Amino acid sequence: MLPQWYVYVLRSLKRDFIYVGSTRDVERRLGEHNRGETQSTKAFLPFEMVAYIAVQTEKKAVELERYLKTGSGKAVLKKRILTDEVPVSGT
Repeated sequence: MLPQWYVYVLRSLKRDFIYVGSTRDVERRLGEHNRGETQSTKAFLPFEMVAYIAVQTEKKAVELERYLKTGSGKAVLKKRILTDEVPVSGT
C-alpha cells in the first residue's frame, strides 16, 4: 500500500514559529498556508517546508501530528529534524 497521507513541518521565515500539520497534498497545503488561508498560521507568513513524513492512513497521520505537537514530540523535532536556528515554539 502506497502512502496516502503526510505529516508536515513548516518553519516561518520571519518569526520564531514551527507548525506541524497533516494532509494528502503537501504542495497544496504549503500554498494555502503561504496565501494566509489558514487562520492559525496567517500571522507567521511566509513559510518553508522543513520536512514531511509519508504514512499510509489518515489515522496514522493524525496520531503522528498529535505526537509531534507534544513536549516529547517537539523535542524529537528539534533534535532530529530542525536545526538549532529556530527553536520549536508554537503549533
